[in-house]
Amino acid sequence: MVGQVLGTAVPGTACRRRNATAVRENGVVTATSSPVLIILTDRDRAELESLARARKAPLRSVQRACIILAAADGDSNAQIARDLSLHLDTVRTWRGRFAADGMKGLADRPRSGRPPVFAATVVAGVKALACALPAEFGLPLSRWSCQDLANEAITRGITAAVSGSTVRRWLAADAIKPWRHRSWIFPRDPDFAAKAARVLDLYERVWDGRRLRPDEYVISADEKSQLQALRRRHDDLPPGPERTRRVEFEYARGGTLAYLAALDVHHATVIGRCAPTTGIAPFGELVEQVMTQEPYASARRVFWVVDNGSSHAGHASVERMREAWPTAELVHLPVHASWLNQIEIYFSIVQRKVIKPANFADLDALEKRLLHFEARYNATASPFDWRYTKDDLNAYLKRLAAHEPLSPAA
Repeated sequence: MVGQVLGTAVPGTACRRRNATAVRENGVVTATSSPVLIILTDRDRAELESLARARKAPLRSVQRACIILAAADGDSNAQIARDLSLHLDTVRTWRGRFAADGMKGLADRPRSGRPPVFAATVVAGVKALACALPAEFGLPLSRWSCQDLANEAITRGITAAVSGSTVRRWLAADAIKPWRHRSWIFPRDPDFAAKAARVLDLYERVWDGRRLRPDEYVISADEKSQLQALRRRHDDLPPGPERTRRVEFEYARGGTLAYLAALDVHHATVIGRCAPTTGIAPFGELVEQVMTQEPYASARRVFWVVDNGSSHAGHASVERMREAWPTAELVHLPVHASWLNQIEIYFSIVQRKVIKPANFADLDALEKRLLHFEARYNATASPFDWRYTKDDLNAYLKRLAAHEPLSPAA
């Protein structure tokens, strides 16, 4: 009697007989010359039929499913090979693997792959080069390219030959991209931590360890200068199939203006104005515009967070603000810490949504769009989800303390 499996295949000696085996279909036993008997469960057959019909499955997977389905129907290996235009050994291999391991047997087995051409020491040597500046080796380059690294590896005897594309694959595997760089600056303000911390406290509605009252407000203010009214020589071309919007390269200059804005941090209200340029007087006009309207006109105190721009720099600006508006308190950020000023987030939104791509008939058109966007923003805005705290600041300063600049700042 022939051995039979109710699962995916018939293991054992009975299914590997060199002579004829038997297939039971509808109660009738028929002979076949196939060396391995395949009997499918309903679940396996449904999965294989779905794979055989799949339009996006890999071709090899579809072929293997067809082989097993044909084998389960009693076809011989030779007949399956002819029907599917495959080599007989291919049919024999996958029929045997399915018989031994079921559905798992249709997956590719792990392969060792081709032996590496380059030793691990060569790859490590090239990556070490990529992590150093070319100037450290006396080369007149500021950054490496992959071909530069390949040439230098050969020159230094790390390897006899290597291509730039091979070096690119090595670096991509380790996410090393020596042609990229990022600008940054070490804090130079000796009171950086203290100045930044009090601004972060204000964002959490705390001043000198005391919670702010409802009639105390925090304003973040700055100027966006040198906004150009560029008028394109030709109108934009709208996007189309497989084509992005096209913006004319040539333009006529229509002058520049400055956009001064004050953001109520906790109420998401922007109050702005345009001026021909920045300076003490235009900033003073912005302060007056804010401080003469409610709720700031009757506020107990209004804190103004500003950077160290010339319009509001130094102790003189603090005294000037206090003298003009006794309820206003000017709070300076540390030098090079504009990233802690929330108005810069609003300016980045303006840059993306209002300015780019620049195409304005004149300065009046630019000013009109800026002020109209401000009104639109105020109608729907909510406070920024500011999550940077003093703990984050302290951790950042601790990381910076572990580094030293190559040359001390003057």
